[in-house]
Amino acid sequence: MARYDFRTPRLFVEAALAAGAAVSLDPGQTNYLCNVLRLQPGDGVLAFNGREGEWRAVLERPGKKAAALRIAEQSRPQEGAADLHYLFAPLKHARLDYMVQKAVELGVSRLQPVTTRHTQMSRVNLERMRANAIEAAEQCGILAIPEIAEPLPLDRLLATMQADRLLIFCDEDAETRDPVVALSAHRKDHASFAVLVGPEGGFAEEERTLLLRRQNVMRLALGPRILRADTAAVAALAIVQAVLGDWR
Repeated sequence: MARYDFRTPRLFVEAALAAGAAVSLDPGQTNYLCNVLRLQPGDGVLAFNGREGEWRAVLERPGKKAAALRIAEQSRPQEGAADLHYLFAPLKHARLDYMVQKAVELGVSRLQPVTTRHTQMSRVNLERMRANAIEAAEQCGILAIPEIAEPLPLDRLLATMQADRLLIFCDEDAETRDPVVALSAHRKDHASFAVLVGPEGGFAEEERTLLLRRQNVMRLALGPRILRADTAAVAALAIVQAVLGDWR
């Protein structure tokens, strides 16, 4: 990833970005820049929308309670996101927040909640997930916001997944072996990947059977210890990015 400015505040906006454009900010963004960060008119801000790269802008105050960004010049072009999906059993609020943030930092392009027999949480707040994804992208210099998908049962997910996408299914019951060596065998075979981490209750046997029936699937153990689901997310995505993804 290109070097970027760590010190200037970054803000995700929905509007199109181009030199000279004025982008109005919503009340939350206005409060953050003007009251939390205490920026003044003319101070610099970096803006991105997930489509057109990152742009330098200056803060304007057209009214007492209003704020806008005047776009100046592009600081970084849009980068192509890795084709990496993260599939996960929903977690409780704080741990789901953490997992979403770390998955974004680790470069996923799609976040897909999956329900299984032992899933403990049946409802997922997609707006909260998107807010956490945006916050992580703002703080870490990431240019692309991952797609936030509606929850799907495991069988429906497998039925709709692209046939050539390698599914890396993290299973505590898999044979423990060097995951780097195991993944390296697939380095030249695929360009798109999905990492699946199940619920803390693990996968049911019929779910394992369904997963292993798929053509492009790899069953992977994440070492000799049992990991919590949010820890497993970080471990699995880090290994996959190091061996198959954009860390190489």
